[in-house]
Amino acid sequence: MNAVEFHVLLIVDQPSHGESITRCLSASRVARFALSSVSSLDDGLARLAKDPFDLVLMAVSESPAVILTSLGLLLEAAETVPVIVLGDRDDEETAIEIVHAGAQDYLLRSRFEPVVLVRACIYAIERAQAQTKLFEAEERYRSIYENAVEGIFQTSPEGQYLSANRALARIYGYESPDDLTKSVQDISRMLYVEPDRRAEFVRTMQQHDVVNAFESPIYKKGGEVIWISENVRAVRDQRGRLLYYEGTVEDITGRKRAEMQLSQSEALYHSLVDAIQQAIFRKDLNERFTFGNQRFCDTLGKPLGEILGRTDFDFFPAELAAKYQKDDKVVLTTGKHFETIEAYQPTEGETRYVQVLKTPLRDLTGQIIGLQGLFWDITERKRAEERERLANEALATSREELRRKNEIMEEDLKMANEIQLAMLPQVFPVFPAGVAPADSLVKFCHRYTPTGSVGGDFFNVFQISPSKAGVFICDVMGHGVRSALVTAMIRALVEELRTDTSDPGHLLTVINRHIRNILKQTGSPLFTTAFCLVVDVEKRIYSFGNAGHPKPFLINRLKRTAERIKETDGKRRPALGLIADTDYPTFEIPMTAGDSIMLFTDGVFEVEGPGEMLYTQEMLLELVRQHAAQPCPEIFDTILRELKGFMAQELFEDDICLVGVDVAEVLP
Repeated sequence: MNAVEFHVLLIVDQPSHGESITRCLSASRVARFALSSVSSLDDGLARLAKDPFDLVLMAVSESPAVILTSLGLLLEAAETVPVIVLGDRDDEETAIEIVHAGAQDYLLRSRFEPVVLVRACIYAIERAQAQTKLFEAEERYRSIYENAVEGIFQTSPEGQYLSANRALARIYGYESPDDLTKSVQDISRMLYVEPDRRAEFVRTMQQHDVVNAFESPIYKKGGEVIWISENVRAVRDQRGRLLYYEGTVEDITGRKRAEMQLSQSEALYHSLVDAIQQAIFRKDLNERFTFGNQRFCDTLGKPLGEILGRTDFDFFPAELAAKYQKDDKVVLTTGKHFETIEAYQPTEGETRYVQVLKTPLRDLTGQIIGLQGLFWDITERKRAEERERLANEALATSREELRRKNEIMEEDLKMANEIQLAMLPQVFPVFPAGVAPADSLVKFCHRYTPTGSVGGDFFNVFQISPSKAGVFICDVMGHGVRSALVTAMIRALVEELRTDTSDPGHLLTVINRHIRNILKQTGSPLFTTAFCLVVDVEKRIYSFGNAGHPKPFLINRLKRTAERIKETDGKRRPALGLIADTDYPTFEIPMTAGDSIMLFTDGVFEVEGPGEMLYTQEMLLELVRQHAAQPCPEIFDTILRELKGFMAQELFEDDICLVGVDVAEVLP
């Protein structure tokens, strides 16, 4: 089994000490230590600024005060790189002070053994890596918390907010979470419209430790009343003591208004049924009346209670009742409606003619369970027929217009998808100019799998100069026409600003300013993650800028390694279109023979598998490491096969975009 290799920067002012430390680390069987030795702090800081290291060993014969100052400069230069101090002073106070200042450990140079030094180095590196992962996890959680659509909160049992996210502040009409928590000191009195609602909430929590879909009207800032739905749980300590409540809030004002409108519509329907001029009745399969509106009751001269459960033979002459039931049988056996004109003889007065319409009644399975009949005075027929004719003509016209518009929209979307695919580069730059693509020192490739409709993934590869090429990849939030339009705008800006592409950070800064100015006029939030890479064959460097995009992988086919490309300052910049005045810096890393760079959008690692499990970036990176000796085209084909085997469904839900850069294994 191969030992792990760590890159260690050794700052030592005495050559003999450096030799001793080198012998100790070389004796390790569990790890290989690639040592880079310098004799001064300034040289060490210069190396840290240029090269990545897993650990810094500082072995200098200086006073504690000087060591502490040097330690501060090292941590400032590379805050994620652990530092171990090897000193001469054998007192616990000095050791504690140095560790508190940020060092991972303090060892006496005169006493340590090889196994002690090796163990201290490995532990320091592992602790630093664990801290980095913890920080990244906290950042991901914070991003979810801050950007969630639902309001998220923690409250004390007494009814005070302990924490809240931006969405909750927005729902309640406050400018910020701090504004909300400072302004609302008594939830029961200041939020709930119903005075006893908070008390009911607390009683439910005391009984069950959880509430789901707890709906209440509440006051927004300014006095407006809205409806919310809460899902909350009680958080207790190990002894069962209640610490606080935490949960989510959803603004359901729209749904509640719709429910109230539906309720009002149902009440209106029943009032209309009793108010309209038509007599309405229903019968079951045995010809018994099951419903009659007020007009029907008035026609028979009976209250509804004396009509339900009876048949036509209880109210009409036998010959007429038999005729009615014969018509009913046609409806019940054929399932078709029946329409006729019938003569009706009131108890007193002359014969009148009525229009009769009978239709089948069906249950949820489609089975006929009875019929419904309507009849009304014939004098109203012409008016009703005219209304029906006009309504049918209007409906037919609307349907035809809708059909034509749908056809046009489908054709437009199809053309938009074809145009999007045509916008992708078909020919890539070669170096040096004029050579066949197979002989180029740098080869480019891509895999683009669209979802079938216009989307927000886009990339471009273009020549900047005889020795430089630019790679731009972006992912616009969402899908559809809006995302496609933003993609087209970004492509146009990249083409227009191609002369600025040598400075990727500046290019992202300019694009962000343009996109922000355009989108703020629409009033709709829409952001774009983007990554810009410049490959400089002459200087043998990569320069890049990142706007909230997934970090590409730097692969070396000769060393068979793969790692994320990270910003050296450790800071993550926002996506394009979010913050107007964001300055995106440019970072540089060296180019070496056998390098490959893999750029991708989030559709690659957000594929859903069985049980709603997602294909993560860590899984993607591990797969790339397993195939790090291969060029990008072969790696990409392997990734696509892996994702298709992982998916729980047949088609990708998001666009898949992969862009690769392969550097020759031998450079002139």
